[in-house]
Amino acid sequence: MGYLGQSLEAKGSMKRKQCSSSSPTKIERKTIEKNRRDQMKNLYSTLKSLLPNQPSKEELSLPDQVDEAINYIKMLETKLKECKKRKESLQGRERSHACISDGTEARLMTSSSPKAPEIEIHEMGSNLEVILTSGVDDQFIFYEVIRILHQDGAEILNAKFSVVGNTIFHVIHAEVCYN
Repeated sequence: MGYLGQSLEAKGSMKRKQCSSSSPTKIERKTIEKNRRDQMKNLYSTLKSLLPNQPSKEELSLPDQVDEAINYIKMLETKLKECKKRKESLQGRERSHACISDGTEARLMTSSSPKAPEIEIHEMGSNLEVILTSGVDDQFIFYEVIRILHQDGAEILNAKFSVVGNTIFHVIHAEVCYN
């Protein structure tokens, strides 16, 4: 073989060496990509497990699962904002019934005057027991508690009350219905 034959043979062996040196790089890339896909699959599986069960018979595609997660998170954010507003409004009512330290108003606050409403909530599994103590002039609070329970999806099982002096004791038993 002449110079040209040796040159072509040398180039061919260099290409084989380059291919053999790039093969581990390809294998590494394939491994990295497989690990990335496995990780994404695990993340999608975790995301799906955090969503409420859908009664759908067919499996949702991954983009549809992400859309469901987005909608669910937005719904939870909206519900959280509503609960915060409701809490603030209830706390505002509580403050309006708070004891006033002004001398003239303090004289009006005698033992016969009503005290601020009190609410105790006892959770027992999916059942709730709500004990509301209020004055005779605070009947609207009982209706507000019933409304809130209904709005949050609770079913009222029974409600009882008793009157002692100027104080009304309400006991409400409800069952929470989870969606």
